[in-house]
Amino acid sequence: MRVELVKEFRFESAHRLPMVPADHKCFRMHGHSYCIEVCLAGEIDPTLGWLVDFGEISAKVEPVIKQELDHRVLNDVPGLENPTSEMLAVWLWKRLGGLVPHLAAITVNETCTSRCTYRGQ
Repeated sequence: MRVELVKEFRFESAHRLPMVPADHKCFRMHGHSYCIEVCLAGEIDPTLGWLVDFGEISAKVEPVIKQELDHRVLNDVPGLENPTSEMLAVWLWKRLGGLVPHLAAITVNETCTSRCTYRGQ
């Protein structure tokens, strides 16, 4: 049986979007309470009854979030000089792809009504 698992992670960061016009509100420094959804997809292990232990996902993702993104200015993170939700989703995919087995999608919720999903394509 094929399933998808989604684990959420939250962090606080500041950023500005340097590529938008100077009069755009996102050109100015501001912060977000980000919610990241890490989605894994695959076949259920018939013995264990799951795809991956949620604790294993947390053990791989939380250090990246806490050490590299939480309470940072995202523009200062290498590879996030233009830290749009789209670029953050791609950055997370590249950063987590080798760490998290069965990675299927990364969703970046920048606000409670605005999000971006990247599926590694």
